Amino acid sequence: MWERKMIETTRGTFEYFTCGNGEPLAIAHFYSAFNEKGNWFANPFTKQYQVFLLNVRGAGNSPEIICDEELKLHNVILDLEAIREALSFEKWTFAGHSTGGMLALQYAVDKQQSLTSIICGCSAASKEYASHPKSIYCTQNKNFNRIIEIMESLNNPETPLEKRKSLDFEWALMSFSSENKLKNALTIPNSGRIVGRALDYFRKVAVKQFDLRPSLQKVEIPSFIFGGLLDAQCPVEFSYEIAELIPNSYLTIFNDSNHYPFVEEAQAFNAFVEETFNTLKYV
Repeated sequence: MWERKMIETTRGTFEYFTCGNGEPLAIAHFYSAFNEKGNWFANPFTKQYQVFLLNVRGAGNSPEIICDEELKLHNVILDLEAIREALSFEKWTFAGHSTGGMLALQYAVDKQQSLTSIICGCSAASKEYASHPKSIYCTQNKNFNRIIEIMESLNNPETPLEKRKSLDFEWALMSFSSENKLKNALTIPNSGRIVGRALDYFRKVAVKQFDLRPSLQKVEIPSFIFGGLLDAQCPVEFSYEIAELIPNSYLTIFNDSNHYPFVEEAQAFNAFVEETFNTLKYV
């Protein structure tokens, strides 16, 4: 069971949820708010690590977003660093999925001295993923117009709860390899409510400036990269690119997964998590 806590830092008082024992591992997402249900991505790591599931600024009971400047990736990393320092960890592993993976890469570029390792999955190192025809965020993709409609509706505070649930399901269905896998995933406790303002900023501002490729060759810490072969959000080509750019990287591809291998191929993903833990023992 995930335990809710608050931590006072030099940059505000942040909400987080913790579960598991072992070496510390932090997880965050750019525009998701977590709660005591935990998270599909975070849950597997609790078997090997003490996991800190963090609500970034604007999410849950963490500090409100006052201005867009606070949403710049560099500033999000400073918030994460303040949380780490307040928890008295010299270093921790940071794991992120999708835009959380982009945070992992940014963290490694900005503050790798604070990291034991990073785990980055189903993500990309630049804005180029959104121009790839296989991505639902590409104007050439058949689902592009609909995904924009969905995001605009989710960003509208007047959209009723039942409509939100329907839109969430439709968006998720585009990102699972089958409807059965999605329905099975929905039986597993999960949280990650979309923070509209952060999502809006990410897709209209942050992603347009995002390109860490020139900096990744300077990342020296162990970096565990994973991707879904069938990923419709961040096509698998971009997982390969990240692994090629980071010298000390380990790449795992889940051949029967779209954007959510930790529930689409749960057993294989659990083995991947155990492998990250075991590899760090010998680094």
